[in-house]
Amino acid sequence: MTEQRRTDLKELQKLDIRIQESKQRIGAFNPLFEEVEEPALVLERDLGATKTRLQELKLEERRLELATVEKRERQKRLEERLGSVRNLREEAAVTAELEMVKRAFQNDEHEALTLIDQLRKTEERSVELEAAFAEATAVVEPKKNELLEQRAAAGQELEDMRERRKGFVAGMDPAELKVYDAIRSGGRSIAVSPLTNDGACGHCFGMVPLQRRNEIAHSEGIIRCEGCGVILTAPDEESEAAAVAKVDVAAPTVDESDESELEPAVAGVDGGADFADGDADEDAELE
Repeated sequence: MTEQRRTDLKELQKLDIRIQESKQRIGAFNPLFEEVEEPALVLERDLGATKTRLQELKLEERRLELATVEKRERQKRLEERLGSVRNLREEAAVTAELEMVKRAFQNDEHEALTLIDQLRKTEERSVELEAAFAEATAVVEPKKNELLEQRAAAGQELEDMRERRKGFVAGMDPAELKVYDAIRSGGRSIAVSPLTNDGACGHCFGMVPLQRRNEIAHSEGIIRCEGCGVILTAPDEESEAAAVAKVDVAAPTVDESDESELEPAVAGVDGGADFADGDADEDAELE
């Protein structure tokens, strides 16, 4: 693989990573919308439930009104019938039915009073919720519109990068592009990785045999890591320069102050040698 083709694959990977990050940024707007809209949504749900309950109470009120009208008419007919009974037995039966209707009518009146109180409280609650919802909506809308603008800008940026990618891959080798896309299709973000300076895969850091390293440097084909499957390229120039700089910094140096400290020791060694020569001369004279 030529150096230009390696560079193209690495540049394509950088572009794809930016596209992936852009998608994640756009996806991150959903919880932001939920967070901004949550107070208004809660009020809207409560208001909807309150209005539904209010409608139910009004229907119940209408039912009680009809039932009351029907009982009043029935009571009136029984009272008229009571005035025309022919015997005690018939009078007792009509009286008992009339008392039953009166009790039912009283129960309906009590239920109607309770219902009226519920209607009043529910209507007041509905008015309060409508005011609170209108206030929350006024606060939410500007924030929501701002998020919409930001998401639209991020979406446009994503579309621009996708168009750029289409133009970029048009000049690439189809076979190499197919291998590259196959590696990334599994959800992996890294499909191309340079060797480290010590000959390991830059993605999984597994050591690559020397023969394979030579093939990466000189072969025209794609060489993939046996450990993780990424496409391997030669070490980046930046990493090589950094490694050289690191070695230069780590190399030991001799300080001038250290040399000055060594001079007395050397002098001491030389002095010892002179002293030994003097002893040898004295021994020769004695002989």
